[in-house]
Amino acid sequence: MIRFPQMSSGCSSNEAAAGYPCFFWHITGSERLSPRLRDLLLDRGNQVLLSPVSIWEALVKHRLGKLPLPPTPERYLPAQRRVHGFDALPLDESSVSRLADLPDLHRDPFDRMLICQALAHGLTLATVDPLIQQYPVPTC
Repeated sequence: MIRFPQMSSGCSSNEAAAGYPCFFWHITGSERLSPRLRDLLLDRGNQVLLSPVSIWEALVKHRLGKLPLPPTPERYLPAQRRVHGFDALPLDESSVSRLADLPDLHRDPFDRMLICQALAHGLTLATVDPLIQQYPVPTC
């Protein structure tokens, strides 16, 4: 998740949340991450937050053979979060409770929880997923 102190970023809120693909593309230097989003993640004026849900999703994808990661990914991913200056966003009851009212537009449980966290904490979700953009949550 990312907290933006000013809105020159082009996002529609002062805070944002980065999902697993954006985080992974950022730490690997992938060109799949847009230059605008990369700049937002690198701007030290923004507080970048990462949900444990994103780490959970990456570990599941790695275990299924869909995401290559170095040995001990359970240590690598949190270490990368710290190295890249991302803060941890705890998963709390107020976020989980939002699932009860969340429309069934997207079936991915990881994305649905990130949406709930963004809604519960007034964050903007940094995503490239068009299904997430159908929810009433600000995205960039």
